[in-house]
Amino acid sequence: MKKLGTLGIVGFLLLFGMYGCNSYNGLVEKDNNVETLWAKVQTQYQRRADLIGNLVKTVQGAADFEKGTLTDVIEARSKATAVQLSADELTPENMAKFQAAQDQLSGSLSRLLVSVERYPDLKANQNFLELQAQIEGTENRISVARNDFNAGVGDYNLSVRTFPNSLMAGMFGFAKKAFFEASEGAQDAPDVDFDFK
Repeated sequence: MKKLGTLGIVGFLLLFGMYGCNSYNGLVEKDNNVETLWAKVQTQYQRRADLIGNLVKTVQGAADFEKGTLTDVIEARSKATAVQLSADELTPENMAKFQAAQDQLSGSLSRLLVSVERYPDLKANQNFLELQAQIEGTENRISVARNDFNAGVGDYNLSVRTFPNSLMAGMFGFAKKAFFEASEGAQDAPDVDFDFK
């Protein structure tokens, strides 16, 4: 009878140990996936920052182009590239800072592209047109990368928060990660002005 009780306890400990290892490995796998997806997001943002540098140089060639618009883009690019996050720093506060810097750059870039409309020579410049098309493509890549990242974070957060994985997550320091969220005012339709004077 004593042997049967000992075997039962050993069997239970083995099952618990196997489950614990499996649960831990699953959390590590999902955490690693979030890191990979975050790296892809950063790659696309870096691609945009690199393209914007070339775009600014091309636009600077137009001698009479508005210097204030270029300065805004250059400063926003500098701020956006200065905010660096590793995958283990994806707290809501850090993500908000990162996103605010990227949103500022997006706004400055939009103003730059809109103001280009007043410069026919620049609009006809082949380098500018190619860079503009690449930036538009990069914006789409950023959107896809952010959506993939949010899906990965959602899967990871679900694993971290559901029982019994939450026990392992708490024991080994797997914390919930932050999502990308819509920019403030994103739900508002933009004003379109067709008043060409």
